[in-house]
This record gives sequence, structure tokens and C-alpha cells, in this order.
Amino acid sequence: MKTLGLTGGIGMGKSASAQLLQRRGVAVVDTDELARQVVEPGQPALAEVRQAFGGEVITPAGQLNREALARLVFTDDGARKKLEAILHPRIRARWQAQLATWRAEGKPMAAVVIPLLFETKAEGEFDMILCVACSTATQHQRLLARGWSAEQIQNRIAAQMPIEEKMLRSHHVIWTEAGMDVLAQQIYRLVPLAR
Repeated sequence: MKTLGLTGGIGMGKSASAQLLQRRGVAVVDTDELARQVVEPGQPALAEVRQAFGGEVITPAGQLNREALARLVFTDDGARKKLEAILHPRIRARWQAQLATWRAEGKPMAAVVIPLLFETKAEGEFDMILCVACSTATQHQRLLARGWSAEQIQNRIAAQMPIEEKMLRSHHVIWTEAGMDVLAQQIYRLVPLAR
């Protein structure tokens, strides 16, 4: 089974690219979804997060208060590293298990969407790494459209490796400025139909 790592900056088109890969028949697992799963009520990671950051990061219903946690970790590198130490090993174990399942099922190709692919030193796990990227101006427009403040955008971008470095370390860069048709053309040129 050929494995693809799909990375890029926040708001740069990873989700749209993942959808296009799925249309090509590529099995896709998204680590953002896995990150939500590992902190669901009853999961050990949620208890560890509560212990590390206090009850204010848990809602009255017993769920993770993402906004409260984000305010803590995106303004404090030490807090962010503490959270990553709790979550990243669990997330990695889940996507590795998913790849193993797909490999056993005989899937020809699978992709893992990992915003922090290089930061978590996962590049050795993949046959090909694709980085989706766009201009800083477009990235800001997309994130403002999500309702984020300029400060939130800056804090999130600062918490990741610069996109230029991700581009240099990837096998291919997919530029996401020009809309879905051009994005599809780039992906379809790089990724054959998975059969």
C-alpha cells in the first residue's frame, strides 16, 4: 500500500485536498478528527488534560472546552507542549492502526492528513508527502471568514512550523489559490486513481 502524508498550514486547503483524494479512491484519515476522538468524555486523554490544565477546560457537561484550552495553549509554548505530549502519541497510534487495517484489507493507497507532520517527526512513515499551501493573504482571509480574530490567527500560525519550511521538506507542493478545479488538476496529476 502506498502511503501519502498530507500537510500544510492552517486554512490552506488540507480538507478540500483530502476530499479530492477520496474521490480518487484513496483511503483518508484526518488527524484533526482523531484529535477530537481522543478527548471525548470517558477517554483517558480527557482526564489527563483536566489534570494538567484544570477544570476550566472542561464544560459542565464533561466535554473539552476547546476555546478555553486554545486560549491557554496558543499563548504559552510550555502549555502547548504539555498538551501535545498528552495527545500526539495517542493520535499517532490511531492513524498507524488505521493504516495497518487498510494495509491488511489490501487497499492500494492511503493518506493521513497531518497538519503537524514534520513537527511530530512523522515523515518517515510515508512514501510521498504533499504540502498544500497558499499565500499569507489568502490564508488570513480564509481564517477571518471562519470568525477568527487577527490575534487568534497569529497565535495559531506561530505555533506551527513556517509553511516555507514545510514546502521545502515535502515531495510536492499543491498551491490552493485558484479554486477547486485547479486544485483537482494538481492532485489528479500527482495521485493516480487508486485501484
